[in-house]
Amino acid sequence: MNGSSVATLGHQIARTSARVWRSDLVSDFLHAPVAVLSFAIVLLYVLAAAFPSVFAPHSVTDLASLDFSDAFRPPAWIAGGDIRFVFGADDQGRDILSAIIYGLRISLFVSFAAVAISLLIGVVFGLLAGFFGGWIDALIMRAADVQLTFPAMLVAVLIDGVVRAAFGERVHDQFAVWILIMAIALSGWVQYARTVRGLTLVESGRDYVQAARLSGRPTSFVLFRHILPNVATPVFVVATIQLAVAIILEATLSFVGLGIPPTQPSLGTLIRVGNGYLLSGEWWLAIFPGLALVILVLAVNLLGDWLRDALNPRLK
Repeated sequence: MNGSSVATLGHQIARTSARVWRSDLVSDFLHAPVAVLSFAIVLLYVLAAAFPSVFAPHSVTDLASLDFSDAFRPPAWIAGGDIRFVFGADDQGRDILSAIIYGLRISLFVSFAAVAISLLIGVVFGLLAGFFGGWIDALIMRAADVQLTFPAMLVAVLIDGVVRAAFGERVHDQFAVWILIMAIALSGWVQYARTVRGLTLVESGRDYVQAARLSGRPTSFVLFRHILPNVATPVFVVATIQLAVAIILEATLSFVGLGIPPTQPSLGTLIRVGNGYLLSGEWWLAIFPGLALVILVLAVNLLGDWLRDALNPRLK
């Protein structure tokens, strides 16, 4: 790439950035303190999960650094606490704050991956159902109706149980993260499919879609080049809200022992381990991971609510 091409590319990026910065969406965002705070919290969580060794005061993966004499040490501001363990230590002498930060890595990876897979499945099925109609639409929507009769938690539990029964505990624990991702993903595709189907039914009757079909464009081109971009905004809003649901579902499954094994810490497993010590007085083992989960879910929900309102033309 020569100098002129680099300069042209840089100019295009600068113009695009300036246009985005001056857009109504960015302006609305900057004038919404709750949305800005929620975004900052979510961004902090994501960065902490991506770079736990940078944010965590201690490494919870280095067993040689653990000292069992620090087990059940209370938070730093309580008598007997240590400034090294701001939120206290667990039953193995691990720093609770560091365990939460390392646990975020699995919790957020599972949640983001599950939402991405369920979004992909739901969007494809929704496009097919809305565009072709007929028996394809009936088959997909009846399958969606059947799944809606089962709570997402029950669907995830059934998938997890089938894998345990078919392949055994050893295989389940080895692929626990991916099994949990698929369990959550397969329980959440319906919302995307129903949303995309309804929007596709509307867009299919538009003149630009009819013109593309009459010009002999392939069906895949019409679906993904013309229809999908026009139904993407509501899908993105649904994905943001569903992310909070996936985070809670992962934590719930791990809490009841059907998700991530204790050897791979997540927010759910930390809460489950800490729950066993609540009655003995070591409340910080469960309270702080639970508080971290509440703050994360609340921030994602508030950000999703703002995005839904900001992208709704009826509220303009």
